[in-house]
Amino acid sequence: MATVTTATLQDWISGFDAAIVDRKDWLTELDSAIGDADHGANMARGMSAVVDKLSAGAPATIDELLKGVGMTLVSSVGGASGPLYGTFFLRVGMTAGAVAELDGPALAAALRAGLDGIVARGKPEAGDKTMYDAMAPAVDALDAALADGADLAAAVTAAADAAAAGRDATLPLVARKGRASYLGERSAGHLDPGAASTAILFETLAQAVQGAA
Repeated sequence: MATVTTATLQDWISGFDAAIVDRKDWLTELDSAIGDADHGANMARGMSAVVDKLSAGAPATIDELLKGVGMTLVSSVGGASGPLYGTFFLRVGMTAGAVAELDGPALAAALRAGLDGIVARGKPEAGDKTMYDAMAPAVDALDAALADGADLAAAVTAAADAAAAGRDATLPLVARKGRASYLGERSAGHLDPGAASTAILFETLAQAVQGAA
């Protein structure tokens, strides 16, 4: 598979919604240990709103699809998750542009722009115990796989694997950002919920691309 289409990315969003709903209680459990115990519920509510909006009509272009996702998340998700995920999807959509398909490098550039948007908004760094610790390795792995000549399905699978590894690497970290940072050393020994949902984001992207291949 050389490209992803608007339909493939819509499958991604639908799959992300289903996975978030399925793992809502787990995400909430993670957040109850070091946060406000609302990450799962907030993400499920936001993605439900996204799917409801998409059910009214399928966008024709990738920017229309993902900018709509972003704006819906900003308006419907509480806490930090709405602005951060919303910014991510808005930046991905704006960078993708008014097109109906993206090749591997274009997808990678759009996802990199989404990561940059999160950095601009939240100022995270590696090791802060945030969603950045899963997303940055995923985007880097996607770039590296494509540079090594991997096809698109293999490249997004590498990104998903890197996101999962980044999520797991937050376990021993002491949080330096967000609500979890208030706990200091007590935040160590817990997975970061934002990194956990980010790993789901890339896992479902890989599933959507593989499903379309």
